[in-house]
Amino acid sequence: MTTRWKLTIEYDGTAYSGWQRQESGIPSVQEDIETAITKFCGQDIRLHVAGRTDAGVHARGQVAHFDLDYGTRSLTGFDLAKALNAHLKPARVAILKAESVSPDFHARFSAKNKLYTYRLICRSAPPALDQGLAWTMPHILDVPAMSQAAQVLLGQHDFSTFRDSNCQAKSPIKTLDRFDFETRIYDLSGGVEILCHVEGRSFLHHQVRNMVGTLALVGKGKWTTQDMVDALTACDRTRGGMTAPAQGLYLVRVDY
Repeated sequence: MTTRWKLTIEYDGTAYSGWQRQESGIPSVQEDIETAITKFCGQDIRLHVAGRTDAGVHARGQVAHFDLDYGTRSLTGFDLAKALNAHLKPARVAILKAESVSPDFHARFSAKNKLYTYRLICRSAPPALDQGLAWTMPHILDVPAMSQAAQVLLGQHDFSTFRDSNCQAKSPIKTLDRFDFETRIYDLSGGVEILCHVEGRSFLHHQVRNMVGTLALVGKGKWTTQDMVDALTACDRTRGGMTAPAQGLYLVRVDY
């Protein structure tokens, strides 16, 4: 009997080429999990994912699905997750949850919303504990100004200014439902952590990183909200800011 399984996955993307399996054999999250499944059941399985993440990008709630014919043997989601985690060691990938779902469920096409969070750490000293897990800069950013400028991006727009040149999406038109900021004390020496929370149904390649990189210009006082308006309406990647480093981006949640 074939069962469709939904996996909720957490991973540190630092050592990976990204989610997608590479023909060159460069390590990928997909390959590590598929290898763990094969070790568990002896079958070659192909995972389908909610959204492919780039090299260095992390996940706290990535979602993937696969079909497994386990015969008449009993298999619970708890036992499947436990077995896969055992086979994944020592990779920095964890199956948080495995659950059986309807045959018509699809990790990508059934998704209704995605939440990404981008981490920035503002302090002069480099991070000893969060190296590779956030974008660190020595500047204290003006978060209220960034928040005001980010509101320009809400709603449906042509996001070509924030689209990577290699993006394969058929249209640059996307709808952004949320872009807000959370600030908290990072250390006892004046360090500040800024979390940028971004939600929408789908995103262009590098869209979140390009928006954060551009908003950093606002936070540094180099751009205004009007500059953000002009960049968005230009529909021209050269009118936007830098691409924020991959290491600060996390796929936090996928809603169905």
